[in-house]
Amino acid sequence: MQELHAEVREWGRSMGIVIPREAVLQERIRAGDTVKIVFLRKDSSLKELFGQIKLKRSTEKILREIDEDGWNE
Repeated sequence: MQELHAEVREWGRSMGIVIPREAVLQERIRAGDTVKIVFLRKDSSLKELFGQIKLKRSTEKILREIDEDGWNE
C-alpha cells in the first residue's frame, strides 16, 4: 500500500484520478481491478505549497535590523 497525491480531472460528465505508472507497477494494478480510495481534501496553505522556512535568526531580530537600516522610511 502506498500514499500518493493526484489531481482530480473532468472526464466528460464524470471526474477521474490518474494513477501514476510507478504506483500501478508497484501495486500490480490491472484494468478491472477494484481499488480502495480514501478521500482527504487537501487544503492549499502557504506552508504546504512552499514548505517551512527555517531561519538562522529570529524573525524579531530580522525585523529590528530592518527598522535600524531605515527600510520603513
